[in-house]
Amino acid sequence: MHAPAGPSRDTAAFTADSGQAWARLALAVLIASIGAVGMWSVVVVMPTVQAEFSATRGAVALASTMIYMGFGSGSIVTGRITDRFGIVPAMALSIVFLGIAFVLAGLAATLWQFNAAYFLIGLGTSATFAPLMAEVSHWFERYRGLAVTTVASGNYIAGTIWPPLVNWGVQSIGWRHTHIAIGIFCAVSMSMLLLVLRAIIGSGGARDHANAPPPQVDLNLSTNTLTVLLSIASISCCVAMAMPQVHIVAYCGDLGYGVAHGAEMLSIMMGFGIISRIVSGFLADRIGGLRTLLIGSVAQGFALLFYLFFDSLTSLYLISAMFGLFQGGIVPSYAIIVREAMPAREAATRVGTVIFASVIGMSFGGWVSGVIFDATGSYAAAFANGLAWNVLNMTIVVGLLVRARGRGRLAMA
Repeated sequence: MHAPAGPSRDTAAFTADSGQAWARLALAVLIASIGAVGMWSVVVVMPTVQAEFSATRGAVALASTMIYMGFGSGSIVTGRITDRFGIVPAMALSIVFLGIAFVLAGLAATLWQFNAAYFLIGLGTSATFAPLMAEVSHWFERYRGLAVTTVASGNYIAGTIWPPLVNWGVQSIGWRHTHIAIGIFCAVSMSMLLLVLRAIIGSGGARDHANAPPPQVDLNLSTNTLTVLLSIASISCCVAMAMPQVHIVAYCGDLGYGVAHGAEMLSIMMGFGIISRIVSGFLADRIGGLRTLLIGSVAQGFALLFYLFFDSLTSLYLISAMFGLFQGGIVPSYAIIVREAMPAREAATRVGTVIFASVIGMSFGGWVSGVIFDATGSYAAAFANGLAWNVLNMTIVVGLLVRARGRGRLAMA
């Protein structure tokens, strides 16, 4: 006798928004917080690696481009695996790549080898973000926005915890041994957490979306067209976002404040980003993903303006905190929009595609900011470039809101 179909994607007994769902979410946040270390280690070690290899700022900044490209392309692959087989196999593949790649980065004899290792680190990081957000969205209904932004906060928890630790490691044992130690720690700790998660959710077999509710928002656009528009918007906001996140440590060094202050600012930025993501989750559950995205985009633009006019040590600490508070909820909003406006059966793949676009923006933004610095000797033009891209993002989101003929939260007259 077969059990009746229920609301779960994993087992018939599972209920959305249940205590088991929150237990899964807690494990997912821990995994994401550890697995995202590579997104921030590259920022901290950039000045040291530049000095060792006698490279330009732009050449070293290519490592941030490589990790984002690996992260983005891997998000599509692991997203597809998640849609078909579940999050456990996708995460296991990521852990293998992550552990090996960090060891290879520590053994790199040339800059190109270091950059290539960071592409593999990006592949290893991929399942800890977009596929994990999409997976978590199936565990919740009433608190879906909060759940998605909470697991996305793992990336910023990593940004809060890891930069000071990586900086300490670089100062104590060197950047090479620090990378090797990170690789071993990630492989062991993430594997243990994944085993616990697997025990809770089962083997993670093929998915049944027959009982998933229909999309809540009708934009009168095909799924592919909406994916393209969200991808362009994602690229635009992340070019703007990359300037402070990728270059704040180097920027502080150039101003004479020292890289340690820059690492602290990055940590503060990510700490306030966690608050932003949680608040944006509450907001999205009430007003929807599109409006939440627009609020975050407008606020991010204002923060970038402050970077253009103030560069004292105190003001940079304050602006970095403000920037984190304003922009933290932007990227998770795309995952919420996908779940609101697209079929559930495609969630991880579509979220992975849009996140791939976001990392193209981050990688391009991090690289072009270094190139602009090399050409001008200043970051002022790089901040202005980011602001222009932010305006493009706002324009697309406003256009989508105008088209919205919502059901539920986004219903419009």
